[in-house]
Amino acid sequence: MAEAPEHPNLIFILPDRQRRDTLACYGNDWIQVPHLNGLAEESFVFDHCYVTQAVCCPSRSSIMCGLYPVDAGMPVNRHILPTRVRTIAEMLSGDYHTGYIGKWHLGDEILAQHGFDEWVASCDQWWAEYTTRALCSQFSPYHHWLVENGFEPDARHPGGKTFSAGFRANLPAGYQMATYLGEQAAGFIERNMQRPFVLYVSSVEPHPPFTGPYNALYDPETLPVDETFRTYPEGHSLFNRIRAEFWMQAVHDGGFDLTTEMGWRRMRANYYGCVSIVDGMVGRILGALNDAGLRDNTIVVFTSDHGEMVGTHAQVEMRTPYEASSRVPLLVRVPWLTGSQQRVGGNFSQIDFVPTLLDLLGQPVPAHLPGESRADVLQGRADLSENDVVIQHNGIGDRDLTSAASSHTMAPERVRQLNWLKTVPWRSVVTSDRWKLTLCVADQGELFDLNADPSETTNLFDRPEQRDRVRWMAARLRLWQETVGDRAPLPGV
Repeated sequence: MAEAPEHPNLIFILPDRQRRDTLACYGNDWIQVPHLNGLAEESFVFDHCYVTQAVCCPSRSSIMCGLYPVDAGMPVNRHILPTRVRTIAEMLSGDYHTGYIGKWHLGDEILAQHGFDEWVASCDQWWAEYTTRALCSQFSPYHHWLVENGFEPDARHPGGKTFSAGFRANLPAGYQMATYLGEQAAGFIERNMQRPFVLYVSSVEPHPPFTGPYNALYDPETLPVDETFRTYPEGHSLFNRIRAEFWMQAVHDGGFDLTTEMGWRRMRANYYGCVSIVDGMVGRILGALNDAGLRDNTIVVFTSDHGEMVGTHAQVEMRTPYEASSRVPLLVRVPWLTGSQQRVGGNFSQIDFVPTLLDLLGQPVPAHLPGESRADVLQGRADLSENDVVIQHNGIGDRDLTSAASSHTMAPERVRQLNWLKTVPWRSVVTSDRWKLTLCVADQGELFDLNADPSETTNLFDRPEQRDRVRWMAARLRLWQETVGDRAPLPGV
């Protein structure tokens, strides 16, 4: 093990909705992501990395602040990260220069904030949530760059017109948002190569509308799919069953007819094409790091804020503790700790990101953080074999879950039932022996043996022989609640 640099750099790469099964190290040997696969060959590869909540804003608040979503004031989307809540950038010493590039999704998208010295925004659609009228009429640098390159905005905006998601997604590869962010990150690296820095880069891709310049890269007819692709989750919670019912009779707003198998397959194939766009961004960032001579003293982290069902269990989006939604890729390259791929078994929660990264950077870890540093795992002094992780959902105030469809045939009463159910909080625990329990006061519980049933096909919650297991797993959830001050109601079991 080599000695760590005095002030190592950090680059944290965060795509939106990237599933775990999008890399060769997680079993996908056919997807075209050479840069990500190359990074994995030099990194710690975490087998079981879980988000704190499979929704954008809540998850991102945990990644950036090291707090559970409720404590960060971000229980659902469309909230503003409070000024009292510190990000990792605000926890660093003055030795570090900081940058944030891309999708923020924690409020006031285009405004530099929360300890970041440099800020390059790329999203313009959330202006209705900005905190001042003056901000609402401003545009991101990405918007201005597209205009300078001759593209004409097509969507309503208080400042005039902006680019819709559909317009942006169908741009040539050289003008995709991820491509632009990769170039901006390269510029940041070149400008700051003489001083320690921390840089976060967050792409929208592979987020919907699941279309782009690489739509023809993967053949939908021969595309490998998972065991539960388009499979109704019989015996699972009512919430998950109604969601599957809805999507099996809907047209996705990206134009995919999900009443047919080919509609689902085209959506999945296009999704993987969007992942290949992310790979290009990663390649540009890693290339700039090499060109600057900074590879050996820079930590590189690649993960996602959550996954995407995109057909698994006949569902779209996330908002569920299913593995395809809540378990994400995690690569951590620390050149002085390893030069080749090392697998990290056990469960890792993204609540541990901030303390772990601060520790690796040689910075003090604030005592108020509920997570803990896992730097000792990377240093070979500990492991994750006894680690439980908790996934939560806090639905009140979240949007209509049918809004991502352009049309559907579900009865209005059934739609109301779906949206009522999503308002009720639930909590899930994945125990160290790889069992998952989900509890909700208004719905059927779910219990999966992830060892024998990694695809989560059979709900064992009501099996008499599992009653004791459910009880002691529920006790572990309640102990977690007591430890972190979580007040979500849980049913008796």
